[in-house]
Amino acid sequence: MTLIQEIKASMGIFEGADDGAYGLLAEFPHPGALLHAAEATREAGYKQFDTHSPFPVHGMDEAMGLGNSKVGYFTFIGGLTGCLGGALMMWWMGAVDYPINISGKPFFSIEPSVPIMFELTIVVAAVVTVGAMLALNGLPRPYNPLFYSERFSRATDDSFFLHIAAGDAQFDREETAAFLRKLGAEHVELIYDDEAVDA
Repeated sequence: MTLIQEIKASMGIFEGADDGAYGLLAEFPHPGALLHAAEATREAGYKQFDTHSPFPVHGMDEAMGLGNSKVGYFTFIGGLTGCLGGALMMWWMGAVDYPINISGKPFFSIEPSVPIMFELTIVVAAVVTVGAMLALNGLPRPYNPLFYSERFSRATDDSFFLHIAAGDAQFDREETAAFLRKLGAEHVELIYDDEAVDA
């Protein structure tokens, strides 16, 4: 798998197989079954899989083997950039670009610069956080082959799904479908880039 494919997979954007197959979509009866299936899928060695449910399932991140979000690092870098940028801006304006001697006060002092530094810290951190969240989630993403599944429309209502991508090194249509049924899947579909068929 190339570096680009790994980065896309970390955002939930999976590559399909050469014949157009995108992967297998399995429906589970309740959140507990989905949690168990996600854990078993990770333990079986699958790397490119995702879960979909109408609400967050406690423990799903651990079950899938996901690490902590990297958005916080971007937030810290954005906040630090805003703070240092604010200090640099106040120094440039007060001491270099337009120095004015007011009652013998210094051209630049940190104390009156604190409100500007604080505001720029918050604004830049917030903008970078939103941008990083969208980028790391691969958003906006108006198209996903899973939308071809009629059952998948219930993922925001009352159904629980696990998708294993066809680009996964361990993916085999028959064996993976049998594996999902063994985990308790009520229905398994093979998803193509332009349709969904029962597996």
